[in-house]
Amino acid sequence: MNKSIGIIGAGPAGIIAAGTAAENGKKVVIFEKNKQIGKKLFITGKGRCNITNASPIEEFFNYIVSNKNFLYSSLYSYTNTHILELLDKYGLITKVERGNRVFPNSDKSSDVIKALNKYLDDTGVDVRLNSEVKNVYFNGEKFVIELSTGEKYEFDSIIITTGGKSYPATGSTGDGYRFAKSFGHTITNLRPSLVPMELNNQWISDLMGLSLKNVTLKAYSNKKLVHEEFGEMVFTHYGISGPIVLSMSNYVNRIVNGLKLSIDFKPALDFEKLDNRILRDFTEYKNKQLKNALNDLLPQKLIPWVITAAGVYPDKVVHQITKEERERLVGVLKDFPLEFKGFRPIEEAIVTSGGISTKEINPSTMESKIVPGLFFAGELIDVDALTGGYNLQIAYSTGYLAGINA
Repeated sequence: MNKSIGIIGAGPAGIIAAGTAAENGKKVVIFEKNKQIGKKLFITGKGRCNITNASPIEEFFNYIVSNKNFLYSSLYSYTNTHILELLDKYGLITKVERGNRVFPNSDKSSDVIKALNKYLDDTGVDVRLNSEVKNVYFNGEKFVIELSTGEKYEFDSIIITTGGKSYPATGSTGDGYRFAKSFGHTITNLRPSLVPMELNNQWISDLMGLSLKNVTLKAYSNKKLVHEEFGEMVFTHYGISGPIVLSMSNYVNRIVNGLKLSIDFKPALDFEKLDNRILRDFTEYKNKQLKNALNDLLPQKLIPWVITAAGVYPDKVVHQITKEERERLVGVLKDFPLEFKGFRPIEEAIVTSGGISTKEINPSTMESKIVPGLFFAGELIDVDALTGGYNLQIAYSTGYLAGINA
């Protein structure tokens, strides 16, 4: 008799799990509360769907922040090449962009969903849309999936792939954590990851919309540098966002107290070189007021706040500025203080950090170590990575292992 498998959640992990299990002769039913599969795929990569990353698979581990060792078996079993070959088989043409990010050639995430829909059709997966799962339990013989309508279905094994708590509009409302807990699993602390940060600085509204390129954002805990990111960022009405801020959040979201942030506006120049550069500007603009002498160095909006942070009088004429004042200015340009208030809510995060403890899942099968026949895959597990297609690849890879072993 064909073994039956019930899968909860038709996101990237659930889709690959379902197709893989069905290809291996299993009778598969996938339950999805939304009216379409892959809802979260629609919004990744700003709606273009950053499918995966084209870097060699061994390089992926440099971008995985939580529990990378847990993922060796899954990432090597189902690589970026495998997912791209699958999508190619169902007619999707892809392209590689900056940072080895892979996108559909059409820039439409809907084309990725179409290919995955064909895959589920082709493998004979029974897809039940608009089917919200209310409860899951083991009745002594079978796993029972109970829908919010009251209907009940029995399965030999189940795979839970409901995603995290970020972007609840896509259906990731944390149901999977509740299901996992009911089976005796531990859920580690859930935190927003790849998320903007809020600041307490009074000037924040004045800088709203200002983008900075080629700067270094630094994070300190107890006066010790814990992480730094180089690249682009942007000021918002509540604080800061942009690529380096999102990446930084992934490394510092475990620090609860005493997180301090600062920006190095000129990371390419050390203190001495920057001081010489300012001396040159000061020679050229020696008769100007300080507030009008820094335009070659900084965006207009930043100047008053950098001068304030350095404790120099903005109307002072440049040739009257002392060496000590100039050095304070250099110090602020290399270490501009930001008052960290907190992270934006988990609902605004790209991924959820934390989840089902990896100690309770077999890394080579994705099966629960507590309940035989129960499998997990995707963002629900306590693994997360930086942006660039890595999190989606983790979903496909863990989904594959769950599907082939269930």
